[in-house]
Amino acid sequence: MTAVESFVEVAGGKVQMMQGGSGRPLLILHHDVGNPGWLPFYDTLATDCLVYVPSHPGFGKSERPEWMRTIRDMAIVYEWLLNVLNVGPCPIIGLGLGGWIAAEMAMMCRHTLSHLVLVNAAGLQPREGEILDQFLINTIDYLRSGFENQDKYVELYTAEPSLDQLEQWEINREMTSRIAYKPYMYDPTLPHLIRGISTPTLIVWGAQNRIVPRICGEQYREAIRGARLEIVAGAGHFLEVEKPAELATMVKDFVSRDS
Repeated sequence: MTAVESFVEVAGGKVQMMQGGSGRPLLILHHDVGNPGWLPFYDTLATDCLVYVPSHPGFGKSERPEWMRTIRDMAIVYEWLLNVLNVGPCPIIGLGLGGWIAAEMAMMCRHTLSHLVLVNAAGLQPREGEILDQFLINTIDYLRSGFENQDKYVELYTAEPSLDQLEQWEINREMTSRIAYKPYMYDPTLPHLIRGISTPTLIVWGAQNRIVPRICGEQYREAIRGARLEIVAGAGHFLEVEKPAELATMVKDFVSRDS
């Protein structure tokens, strides 16, 4: 399936949007490394849903809001985007950093979400271990650490990423540092506020995640009433790339249930 690219005006800036499929609207929020294009995972979901995949403000081709400094700022912009798209309550899937954004959205405006899916989500300080700091290593090492199967990394990005790709990763890292650096990749208020989430929630974690520890998935499950945690073997942080069919099946089954 070929995705359609467009740009949506939100909060005084343009947000790059990819969309494909038809049916029930579904929003996917990407990782801190940016959106690598229309993935097989998106394509599988698009057989049953109208899938929207925006690039976060300041990432990819989306314009950078100079005023934006927090994940909560970005979550508010995405609530605005949903209003502009006029899609009504819809499932939201958050990947890594996108999971943190999605959790913020569920805390603030639960009426805009029908289902919440957190895949290897950042946002919580782990009780044990720590979230891998991408600013202490180079981007390629950071990305590779997120794959249990290195062949999948090469399949997506090639063994020698282009200069354009390397530059884009650095632009994305700069925006990540603006909104999620101090404290790094978590918000100390989140454990308290997410207890108010009432949206049906599925949490999915890669068993070999070396970027966001599995304990964070357990902490999300404990804090969100009625949430379910699924662990996927043979996958790391970029679960949607390593196990796209398995993850898509989980998501389709979950969002097909009544709220």
